Amino acid sequence: MKKIILTTSIGLTTLCMINPAYAIDAKYRAKLERSGCTQVSEMQGCDINKSKAENAKAGFVNNTAVYVNTYAGIWTAKNSSTGQTVANIQVDNNEKVWVNGKQVKAKKSDGGLMFKQGFITFKLEGDPKHQNESVWHDSDALTSGPIHKNK
Repeated sequence: MKKIILTTSIGLTTLCMINPAYAIDAKYRAKLERSGCTQVSEMQGCDINKSKAENAKAGFVNNTAVYVNTYAGIWTAKNSSTGQTVANIQVDNNEKVWVNGKQVKAKKSDGGLMFKQGFITFKLEGDPKHQNESVWHDSDALTSGPIHKNK
């Protein structure tokens, strides 16, 4: 009998631990989204029963992070030994890439935007701290060099 009670209590305890807990219900979440409030800003006076515009006028703004495409712009690939321009690269806000006016396929890989034209592989570093590490490599001529973002 003791074994049955012990097994049952362990089973119930385990079941309670596994059961997922939800922080807020769907209606409350919808009110937060509609009002532009967060749980923190609500505690500071943001009214979840008002619109985003009304709460913005009252000084409660949901400061969410805005994505900035750090690849967008004009880039120049140079030959490090001769200083000659190897390619002019243009990247738009949707990360579409053109090399010397011709669109190429690009993909994000290893922390950068990588694309290829002919034998040349280009890698643009997205992190502004590492943009000076953007490089190109010609697998046929076995040459490489830096790529700089034009200001």
